[in-house]
Amino acid sequence: MSKETDFFLRRLHSLLGVIPVGLFVAQHLVINHFATRGEEAFNNASNFMGNLPFVFFLEWFIIYIPLMFHAFYGVYIAFSAKYNVGNYGTFRNWMFTLQRFTGVFLVIFIAWHVYETRIQKALGTEVDFNMMADILSNPLMLVFYIVGVLSATFHLANGLWSFCVTWGLAQSPNSQKIVSYITIIVFLVLSVIGVQALLAFV
Repeated sequence: MSKETDFFLRRLHSLLGVIPVGLFVAQHLVINHFATRGEEAFNNASNFMGNLPFVFFLEWFIIYIPLMFHAFYGVYIAFSAKYNVGNYGTFRNWMFTLQRFTGVFLVIFIAWHVYETRIQKALGTEVDFNMMADILSNPLMLVFYIVGVLSATFHLANGLWSFCVTWGLAQSPNSQKIVSYITIIVFLVLSVIGVQALLAFV
């Protein structure tokens, strides 16, 4: 692969990780958070999203295709990256490593989540509050989903920092530090929203 192609693909990978994939993750967590208001509230919110105009187009071209590119190229980046945490051990090196580890884990988690929800819906099972409650009634699955949500929120928040640096929005050390604080807040807020939603099904 030429340097120009690799540069372009990495920029595209970074962009899609924030827009639209990152926005979808945040939206998905917010919709799931309606579960904290009860079964009816969650089902209404879920049905609203599932009945949007052009939902097939939106799902494939705004979610699935960008997500698959980001995931598969991200795995390539993860396994071709050079890790130097043992040599330097700086905060950013740890974030770099965790970004790759969570990315690989999320490929597995998202594939399983899609199987349990979207594929089951295609096979005729209703995707609603009761479905998620049944899945999360298994303590191991609850832990798996909590780890999945925390991995997703970390990956998004840390990826947002990388996006700002990669695209020239945070070049100075001071601006990168400010973005670090902002992304930590993003991680904490989305994590609380996501975990609260999961616990509401239990």
